[in-house]
Amino acid sequence: WALAYRRYSLDYVDQEAEAQAARRGIWASEFVKPWEWRRGKRLAANDNAPTPCKIKGNINANGERIYHMPGQRAYGATRIKPAKGERWFCSEAEAIAAGWRKALR
Repeated sequence: WALAYRRYSLDYVDQEAEAQAARRGIWASEFVKPWEWRRGKRLAANDNAPTPCKIKGNINANGERIYHMPGQRAYGATRIKPAKGERWFCSEAEAIAAGWRKALR
């Protein structure tokens, strides 16, 4: 969950490249590098989110109800289609109580 800060050291560049290639940790989703965040860069607003709730509940091809947390592997690619019965959750407890299970990755 860390980035190599090349300004001061190249010690972790290889580990970062490996994580990025495997889309592990922070590389599993979109993010702004901390030094860019401090300069004011932000991700574009998620127009797909009608509420401030960030947990995505989608239904897969087998009809399983699965929720995705920010930072999980498929979070960025998951789109919520309310007409299909998919929805947003504000907490894991809310998703579980509604009968959804957490995504495995």
